[in-house]
Amino acid sequence: MPHRTPVLIATYLEPEYVDRIAAVDDTVEVRYEPDLLPVPRYRCDHGGTPRALDETGRRRWEQALADSEVSFDFDWQAPEALPTRAPRLRWVQATSAGIGGFVERTGLDRTDLRFTTAAGIHAVPLAEFALTGALHFVKGLPHLRRQQRDHRWQRYTTSQLAGRTVCVVGLGGIGRQVAATFAALGTRVVGLGRPGRDYGLDAAVEVRPVDDLDQVLPGTDVLVLCTPLTAQTTGLIGARQLAALPDGAVLVNIARGPVVDEPALVEALTSGRLGGACLDVFSTEPLPGDSPLWDLDNVLVSPHSASTVATENATLTDLFCDNLRRYLDGRPLRNPYRRELGY
Repeated sequence: MPHRTPVLIATYLEPEYVDRIAAVDDTVEVRYEPDLLPVPRYRCDHGGTPRALDETGRRRWEQALADSEVSFDFDWQAPEALPTRAPRLRWVQATSAGIGGFVERTGLDRTDLRFTTAAGIHAVPLAEFALTGALHFVKGLPHLRRQQRDHRWQRYTTSQLAGRTVCVVGLGGIGRQVAATFAALGTRVVGLGRPGRDYGLDAAVEVRPVDDLDQVLPGTDVLVLCTPLTAQTTGLIGARQLAALPDGAVLVNIARGPVVDEPALVEALTSGRLGGACLDVFSTEPLPGDSPLWDLDNVLVSPHSASTVATENATLTDLFCDNLRRYLDGRPLRNPYRRELGY
Protein backbone atom coordinates (compact mmCIF):
# COMPACT_ATOMS: atom_id res chain seq x y z
CA MET A 1 0.00 0.00 0.00
CA PRO A 2 1.40 3.45 -0.90
CA HIS A 3 1.92 5.93 1.92
CA ARG A 4 -1.15 8.15 2.34
CA THR A 5 -0.64 11.88 2.97
CA PRO A 6 -3.48 13.44 4.98
CA VAL A 7 -3.74 17.14 4.14
CA LEU A 8 -5.84 19.48 6.28
CA ILE A 9 -7.27 22.66 4.78
CA ALA A 10 -7.40 24.87 7.88
CA THR A 11 -8.80 28.01 6.28
CA TYR A 12 -11.67 28.73 3.94
CA LEU A 13 -11.04 27.92 0.27
CA GLU A 14 -13.40 27.78 -2.65
CA PRO A 15 -14.28 24.16 -3.61
CA GLU A 16 -12.46 24.33 -6.96
CA TYR A 17 -9.18 25.06 -5.19
CA VAL A 18 -9.72 22.22 -2.72
CA ASP A 19 -10.25 19.93 -5.72
CA ARG A 20 -6.99 21.11 -7.26
CA ILE A 21 -5.10 20.26 -4.09
CA ALA A 22 -6.67 16.80 -3.96
CA ALA A 23 -5.62 16.20 -7.57
CA VAL A 24 -1.91 16.75 -6.90
CA ASP A 25 -1.42 13.02 -6.28
CA ASP A 26 -3.49 9.88 -5.75
CA THR A 27 -1.93 9.46 -2.30
CA VAL A 28 -3.23 12.83 -1.06
CA GLU A 29 -6.20 12.64 1.31
CA VAL A 30 -7.73 16.10 1.74
CA ARG A 31 -9.70 16.91 4.88
CA TYR A 32 -11.78 20.04 4.36
CA GLU A 33 -14.72 20.86 6.60
CA PRO A 34 -15.68 24.51 6.10
CA ASP A 35 -18.45 24.28 8.71
CA LEU A 36 -15.70 23.91 11.33
CA LEU A 37 -13.68 26.92 10.16
CA PRO A 38 -13.96 30.66 10.87
CA VAL A 39 -16.45 32.43 8.63
CA PRO A 40 -14.76 34.71 6.05
CA ARG A 41 -15.65 38.38 6.44
CA TYR A 42 -14.63 39.18 2.88
CA ARG A 43 -13.27 37.36 -0.14
CA CYS A 44 -9.91 35.65 0.51
CA ASP A 45 -10.13 36.27 4.27
CA HIS A 46 -7.83 33.86 6.13
CA GLY A 47 -8.69 35.14 9.57
CA GLY A 48 -12.45 35.22 9.69
CA THR A 49 -14.98 35.21 12.49
CA PRO A 50 -14.37 32.22 14.80
CA ARG A 51 -17.19 29.72 15.13
CA ALA A 52 -18.57 28.59 18.47
CA LEU A 53 -18.29 24.85 17.89
CA ASP A 54 -20.50 22.49 19.83
CA GLU A 55 -18.99 19.39 21.43
CA THR A 56 -19.42 17.31 18.29
CA GLY A 57 -17.81 20.00 16.12
CA ARG A 58 -14.94 20.41 18.56
CA ARG A 59 -14.21 16.67 18.48
CA ARG A 60 -14.37 16.61 14.67
CA TRP A 61 -11.85 19.46 14.44
CA GLU A 62 -9.52 17.87 16.97
CA GLN A 63 -9.67 14.58 15.04
CA ALA A 64 -8.91 16.38 11.78
CA LEU A 65 -5.84 17.96 13.37
CA ALA A 66 -4.72 14.68 14.93
CA ASP A 67 -4.88 12.87 11.58
CA SER A 68 -3.00 15.45 9.52
CA GLU A 69 0.53 15.28 8.16
CA VAL A 70 0.31 18.54 6.17
CA SER A 71 -1.76 21.63 6.88
CA PHE A 72 -2.73 24.53 4.66
CA ASP A 73 -2.63 27.33 7.26
CA PHE A 74 -2.47 27.07 11.05
CA ASP A 75 -4.94 25.77 13.60
CA TRP A 76 -7.35 28.65 14.19
CA GLN A 77 -8.22 27.57 17.74
CA ALA A 78 -4.92 26.93 19.52
CA PRO A 79 -1.93 27.17 17.17
CA GLU A 80 0.50 27.13 20.08
CA ALA A 81 -0.70 23.60 20.88
CA LEU A 82 -0.12 22.19 17.39
CA PRO A 83 2.64 19.78 18.50
CA THR A 84 0.23 18.02 20.87
CA ARG A 85 -3.05 18.52 18.97
CA ALA A 86 -1.47 17.42 15.69
CA PRO A 87 1.25 14.89 16.61
CA ARG A 88 1.54 13.60 13.02
CA LEU A 89 1.93 17.09 11.54
CA ARG A 90 5.17 17.68 9.66
CA TRP A 91 4.65 20.81 7.54
CA VAL A 92 2.43 23.91 7.54
CA GLN A 93 1.97 26.10 4.48
CA ALA A 94 1.17 29.61 5.72
CA THR A 95 -1.11 31.99 3.85
CA SER A 96 0.95 35.03 4.89
CA ALA A 97 4.44 36.13 3.91
CA GLY A 98 5.37 37.42 7.36
CA ILE A 99 4.96 34.69 9.97
CA GLY A 100 8.02 35.38 12.13
CA GLY A 101 6.22 37.24 14.90
CA PHE A 102 3.39 34.70 14.93
CA VAL A 103 5.55 31.59 15.25
CA GLU A 104 7.68 33.28 17.91
CA ARG A 105 4.64 34.34 19.98
CA THR A 106 3.15 30.85 19.79
CA GLY A 107 6.46 29.09 20.43
CA LEU A 108 6.14 27.17 17.16
CA ASP A 109 9.61 28.33 16.13
CA ARG A 110 10.93 26.11 18.92
CA THR A 111 9.35 22.96 17.48
CA ASP A 112 10.46 20.58 14.73
CA LEU A 113 7.61 21.61 12.44
CA ARG A 114 8.47 22.86 8.97
CA PHE A 115 6.87 26.08 7.77
CA THR A 116 6.67 27.66 4.35
CA THR A 117 5.44 31.17 3.77
CA ALA A 118 3.44 32.90 1.07
CA ALA A 119 6.39 35.13 0.19
CA GLY A 120 6.02 36.64 -3.25
CA ILE A 121 2.29 35.91 -3.52
CA HIS A 122 1.37 39.45 -2.54
CA ALA A 123 4.22 41.24 -4.31
CA VAL A 124 2.27 42.77 -7.20
CA PRO A 125 -0.73 44.13 -5.21
CA LEU A 126 1.59 45.55 -2.55
CA ALA A 127 3.82 47.18 -5.16
CA GLU A 128 0.72 48.71 -6.74
CA PHE A 129 -0.37 49.98 -3.33
CA ALA A 130 3.06 51.49 -2.66
CA LEU A 131 2.97 53.25 -6.02
CA THR A 132 -0.58 54.48 -5.35
CA GLY A 133 0.52 55.96 -2.03
CA ALA A 134 3.54 57.70 -3.51
CA LEU A 135 1.54 59.17 -6.39
CA HIS A 136 -1.29 60.22 -4.05
CA PHE A 137 1.01 62.66 -2.30
CA VAL A 138 3.46 63.54 -5.09
CA LYS A 139 0.59 64.44 -7.42
CA GLY A 140 -1.18 66.41 -4.70
CA LEU A 141 -4.42 64.43 -4.45
CA PRO A 142 -5.23 65.73 -0.94
CA HIS A 143 -5.10 69.27 -2.38
CA LEU A 144 -7.33 68.29 -5.29
CA ARG A 145 -9.88 66.71 -2.97
CA ARG A 146 -10.03 69.88 -0.88
CA GLN A 147 -10.47 71.99 -4.01
CA GLN A 148 -13.23 69.71 -5.26
CA ARG A 149 -14.99 69.73 -1.89
CA ASP A 150 -14.99 73.55 -1.93
CA HIS A 151 -16.08 73.73 -5.61
CA ARG A 152 -12.97 75.80 -6.20
CA TRP A 153 -11.39 76.02 -9.66
CA GLN A 154 -7.82 77.30 -9.39
CA ARG A 155 -5.01 76.12 -11.59
CA TYR A 156 -1.75 75.25 -9.89
CA THR A 157 1.63 73.63 -10.44
CA THR A 158 1.95 69.95 -9.60
CA SER A 159 4.96 67.63 -9.21
CA GLN A 160 6.13 64.45 -10.88
CA LEU A 161 7.43 61.17 -9.54
CA ALA A 162 9.89 60.51 -12.37
CA GLY A 163 13.37 61.68 -11.48
CA ARG A 164 12.84 61.35 -7.73
CA THR A 165 14.72 58.97 -5.47
CA VAL A 166 12.86 56.01 -3.99
CA CYS A 167 14.48 53.96 -1.22
CA VAL A 168 13.13 50.42 -0.79
CA VAL A 169 14.05 48.80 2.52
CA GLY A 170 13.92 45.01 2.29
CA LEU A 171 14.51 43.15 -0.97
CA GLY A 172 12.50 39.98 -0.59
CA GLY A 173 9.90 39.14 -3.20
CA ILE A 174 7.80 42.17 -2.30
CA GLY A 175 10.70 44.60 -2.14
CA ARG A 176 12.07 43.46 -5.49
CA GLN A 177 8.68 43.96 -7.12
CA VAL A 178 8.38 47.41 -5.56
CA ALA A 179 11.86 48.35 -6.79
CA ALA A 180 11.10 47.17 -10.32
CA THR A 181 7.75 48.98 -10.39
CA PHE A 182 9.19 52.34 -9.37
CA ALA A 183 12.24 51.95 -11.62
CA ALA A 184 9.96 51.41 -14.61
CA LEU A 185 8.48 54.88 -14.03
CA GLY A 186 11.78 56.68 -14.29
CA THR A 187 12.66 57.06 -10.63
CA ARG A 188 16.09 56.49 -9.15
CA VAL A 189 15.69 53.42 -6.94
CA VAL A 190 18.01 52.47 -4.10
CA GLY A 191 17.31 49.04 -2.62
CA LEU A 192 18.59 48.14 0.83
CA GLY A 193 19.07 44.44 1.54
CA ARG A 194 21.26 41.95 3.33
CA PRO A 195 24.99 42.43 2.65
CA GLY A 196 26.50 40.15 0.03
CA ARG A 197 23.20 39.06 -1.52
CA ASP A 198 22.56 39.07 -5.26
CA TYR A 199 18.92 40.04 -5.69
CA GLY A 200 18.83 39.75 -9.46
CA LEU A 201 17.50 43.28 -9.92
CA ASP A 202 17.90 45.39 -13.01
CA ALA A 203 21.19 47.29 -13.17
CA ALA A 204 19.22 50.54 -12.89
CA VAL A 205 18.44 49.69 -9.24
CA GLU A 206 21.28 50.57 -6.89
CA VAL A 207 21.56 47.80 -4.29
CA ARG A 208 23.21 48.66 -1.00
CA PRO A 209 23.43 46.99 2.44
CA VAL A 210 20.74 47.95 4.92
CA ASP A 211 23.51 49.33 7.15
CA ASP A 212 23.69 52.24 4.69
CA LEU A 213 20.19 53.41 5.64
CA ASP A 214 21.36 56.54 7.46
CA GLN A 215 23.48 57.54 4.46
CA VAL A 216 20.63 57.07 1.99
CA LEU A 217 17.80 58.80 3.89
CA PRO A 218 18.84 62.45 3.30
CA GLY A 219 18.44 61.96 -0.46
CA THR A 220 15.24 59.90 -0.30
CA ASP A 221 11.98 61.38 -1.61
CA VAL A 222 9.88 58.23 -1.13
CA LEU A 223 10.75 55.65 1.54
CA VAL A 224 9.06 52.26 1.09
CA LEU A 225 9.34 49.73 3.93
CA CYS A 226 9.09 46.07 2.85
CA THR A 227 11.25 44.41 5.47
CA PRO A 228 10.09 41.54 7.70
CA LEU A 229 9.63 42.25 11.40
CA THR A 230 12.62 40.95 13.34
CA ALA A 231 14.55 42.04 16.41
CA GLN A 232 16.80 44.03 14.07
CA THR A 233 13.99 45.82 12.21
CA THR A 234 11.73 46.67 15.17
CA GLY A 235 11.88 50.46 15.51
CA LEU A 236 14.14 50.71 12.47
CA ILE A 237 12.54 54.03 11.48
CA GLY A 238 12.47 56.33 14.48
CA ALA A 239 12.62 60.05 15.13
CA ARG A 240 16.25 60.32 13.99
CA GLN A 241 15.61 58.54 10.70
CA LEU A 242 12.45 60.56 10.00
CA ALA A 243 14.34 63.79 10.69
CA ALA A 244 17.00 62.74 8.19
CA LEU A 245 14.48 62.60 5.33
CA PRO A 246 14.11 65.72 3.17
CA ASP A 247 11.20 68.05 3.85
CA GLY A 248 8.11 66.78 2.04
CA ALA A 249 9.27 63.17 1.79
CA VAL A 250 6.67 60.39 1.64
CA LEU A 251 6.76 57.21 3.73
CA VAL A 252 5.01 54.00 2.66
CA ASN A 253 4.81 51.12 5.14
CA ILE A 254 3.83 47.71 3.73
CA ALA A 255 6.11 45.87 6.17
CA ARG A 256 4.85 45.66 9.75
CA GLY A 257 3.70 48.43 12.07
CA PRO A 258 6.46 48.11 14.70
CA VAL A 259 9.14 48.76 12.07
CA VAL A 260 8.21 52.44 12.54
CA ASP A 261 8.16 54.43 15.78
CA GLU A 262 4.53 55.51 15.46
CA PRO A 263 4.57 58.48 17.90
CA ALA A 264 7.62 59.84 16.09
CA LEU A 265 5.81 59.40 12.77
CA VAL A 266 2.75 61.28 14.06
CA GLU A 267 5.01 64.13 15.18
CA ALA A 268 6.73 64.33 11.78
CA LEU A 269 3.36 64.36 10.02
CA THR A 270 1.61 66.88 12.27
CA SER A 271 4.56 69.27 12.02
CA GLY A 272 4.14 69.21 8.25
CA ARG A 273 7.78 68.33 7.68
CA LEU A 274 6.90 64.89 6.31
CA GLY A 275 4.85 65.23 3.14
CA GLY A 276 2.71 62.17 3.69
CA ALA A 277 2.46 58.60 4.91
CA CYS A 278 0.67 55.71 3.20
CA LEU A 279 0.18 53.01 5.83
CA ASP A 280 -1.17 49.49 5.49
CA VAL A 281 0.18 48.33 8.86
CA PHE A 282 0.22 49.78 12.37
CA SER A 283 1.74 49.18 15.78
CA THR A 284 -1.71 48.20 17.10
CA GLU A 285 -4.27 46.56 14.82
CA PRO A 286 -7.07 47.40 14.41
CA LEU A 287 -5.88 50.99 14.56
CA PRO A 288 -7.39 52.48 17.77
CA GLY A 289 -10.18 54.96 17.21
CA ASP A 290 -8.29 57.68 19.09
CA SER A 291 -5.15 57.42 16.95
CA PRO A 292 -4.23 60.81 15.42
CA LEU A 293 -3.43 58.99 12.18
CA TRP A 294 -7.14 58.69 11.35
CA ASP A 295 -7.65 62.43 11.03
CA LEU A 296 -4.48 63.67 9.34
CA ASP A 297 -4.93 64.89 5.76
CA ASN A 298 -1.42 63.75 4.91
CA VAL A 299 -2.06 60.12 5.87
CA LEU A 300 -3.68 57.27 3.96
CA VAL A 301 -4.95 54.55 6.31
CA SER A 302 -5.43 51.05 4.89
CA PRO A 303 -6.72 48.29 7.24
CA HIS A 304 -3.91 45.82 6.54
CA SER A 305 -5.65 44.89 3.31
CA ALA A 306 -3.34 46.11 0.55
CA SER A 307 -2.16 42.58 -0.23
CA THR A 308 -5.63 41.01 -0.42
CA VAL A 309 -6.92 40.80 -3.98
CA ALA A 310 -9.74 38.71 -5.43
CA THR A 311 -7.28 36.29 -7.06
CA GLU A 312 -5.31 35.56 -3.89
CA ASN A 313 -6.74 32.10 -3.20
CA ALA A 314 -5.97 30.97 -6.72
CA THR A 315 -2.35 32.13 -6.38
CA LEU A 316 -1.99 30.59 -2.92
CA THR A 317 -3.33 27.31 -4.28
CA ASP A 318 -0.75 27.42 -7.09
CA LEU A 319 2.01 27.79 -4.52
CA PHE A 320 0.64 25.08 -2.23
CA CYS A 321 0.13 22.56 -5.03
CA ASP A 322 3.70 23.11 -6.21
CA ASN A 323 5.03 22.73 -2.66
CA LEU A 324 2.87 19.68 -2.00
CA ARG A 325 4.27 18.03 -5.12
CA ARG A 326 7.78 18.87 -3.91
CA TYR A 327 6.99 17.50 -0.44
CA LEU A 328 5.77 14.20 -1.86
CA ASP A 329 8.84 13.93 -4.08
CA GLY A 330 11.26 14.76 -1.26
CA ARG A 331 12.46 17.93 -2.99
CA PRO A 332 13.20 21.31 -1.32
CA LEU A 333 10.10 23.41 -0.63
CA ARG A 334 9.61 26.97 -1.84
CA ASN A 335 9.65 29.79 0.71
CA PRO A 336 10.96 27.86 3.75
CA TYR A 337 10.75 29.77 7.01
CA ARG A 338 14.26 30.25 8.40
CA ARG A 339 14.30 30.33 12.18
CA GLU A 340 17.74 31.88 12.40
CA LEU A 341 16.59 34.89 10.37
CA GLY A 342 13.05 35.17 11.72
CA TYR A 343 11.41 34.99 8.27
